Amino acid sequence: MAKNYAALANAVVSALGGKDNIVAVTHCMTRLRFVAKDESLIDSATLKSISGVLGVVRNDNQCQVIIGNTVSQAYREVVNLLPADMQPAAPQGPQKLTLKRIGAGILDALIGTMSPLIPAIIGGSMVKLLAMILEMTGVLTKGEPTLTILTVIGDGAFFFLPLMVAASAAVKFKTNMSLAIAIAGVLVHPSFIELMAKAAQGEHVEFAFVPVTAVKYTYTVIPALVMTWCLSYIERWVDRITPAVTKNFLKPMLIVLIAAPLAIVLIGPLGIWIGSGISSLVYTIHGYLGWLSVAIMGALWPLLVMTGMHRVFTPTIIQTIAETGKEGMVMPSEIGANLSLGGSSLAVAWKTKNPELRQTALAAAASAIMAGISEPALYGVAVRLKRPLIASLISGFICGAVAGIAGLASHSMAAPGLFTSVQFFDPANPMSIVWVFGVMALAVVLSFVLTLILGFEDIPVEDDAEKARALQTAPVQAKAAQA
Repeated sequence: MAKNYAALANAVVSALGGKDNIVAVTHCMTRLRFVAKDESLIDSATLKSISGVLGVVRNDNQCQVIIGNTVSQAYREVVNLLPADMQPAAPQGPQKLTLKRIGAGILDALIGTMSPLIPAIIGGSMVKLLAMILEMTGVLTKGEPTLTILTVIGDGAFFFLPLMVAASAAVKFKTNMSLAIAIAGVLVHPSFIELMAKAAQGEHVEFAFVPVTAVKYTYTVIPALVMTWCLSYIERWVDRITPAVTKNFLKPMLIVLIAAPLAIVLIGPLGIWIGSGISSLVYTIHGYLGWLSVAIMGALWPLLVMTGMHRVFTPTIIQTIAETGKEGMVMPSEIGANLSLGGSSLAVAWKTKNPELRQTALAAAASAIMAGISEPALYGVAVRLKRPLIASLISGFICGAVAGIAGLASHSMAAPGLFTSVQFFDPANPMSIVWVFGVMALAVVLSFVLTLILGFEDIPVEDDAEKARALQTAPVQAKAAQA
């Protein structure tokens, strides 16, 4: 049954305190992400009760409303309700700096920057895999122009990732996008890449008597992200010191002359060291624990998705695939995690007596199993009914262990599902095909059986009728409360 996204958007905006309380809104693969002026006006209970809303996640400065795979349709309707010139409200005084706030700010910046880029990264990954398969099967031979062009198409999003990160981060940090892209462009300019290659071979390279560290910036995330954050402060400072009559030419020139050398000499190398340090930490753990680290990640993955922490691994995965051609810890763990949520949802659809829940569970299962998009199953079924979540976590651990023992690794970054299983195929190891499908089948069957064994408290049909009546009266009650 098709959803009424206009009604859904109206109900969501109303539960958020009305359109005047919304500072900004964006969306990722499955979530609407709101920033509110006054968080006390947000009615989380009403938000969660809205038909079509799978869950709500709150943090220091965001309210995330989980819609599912059709989030873009809900987003369009929400945007139609908000002013076209919506601008963020000014901060209400300084906020106390704490470790928790710093950590939340870093996580928010990383997620807010990377989430809009995921479609391009997935699209490029799948095209690269297509080129690999065509070459592996002999349909296209190495060096053939068609194969080269396909490879370039797939590699474009990764090679120029610093430009994409700079553009996305400029929106997040509210700084000039064209300047951010221009400065990031310096890091991937062919002449600069050639200069860095010479520096890597031992040639002394310096800028204005300052030594330049030999660094390769293509395929990286952290340097451009940190650079754009710094740019937001540099731009404000330059704006204050430049006379009004010279702003149109002097301001951008000074910004570029300050930010670009700073990126080359300090921020870029620092960002590379941070990214490499995080990757080294993750894969050192993998080196010590082996298959057990994949199993633990398989059990924790749904919980990381619930908090948004799963996006923290995006730069690590991209950098590891760029350096080694594959990733063997996080991505394999997702196979069991995603398909286990799908299997639990199938069990709920099999056993429930509630027609609406059955429809939700079937759609969620298809999304998780076929496409690897697990949030509809996570929020629409598992979290909602509790015990299916436990079954999924147990199954995710066991399937992660099997994937780790089999040595599965991904050559891409698409969400693991049946349609994207090709990313785990290793041309040098034909048995990888058997292992991938074996882990997928085990995840679905095991989580299905565990969910039936653990059981769940079914949602009575009459509760849905009450929920519908509550939804109809919620906007009226909200208006009355505001009056």
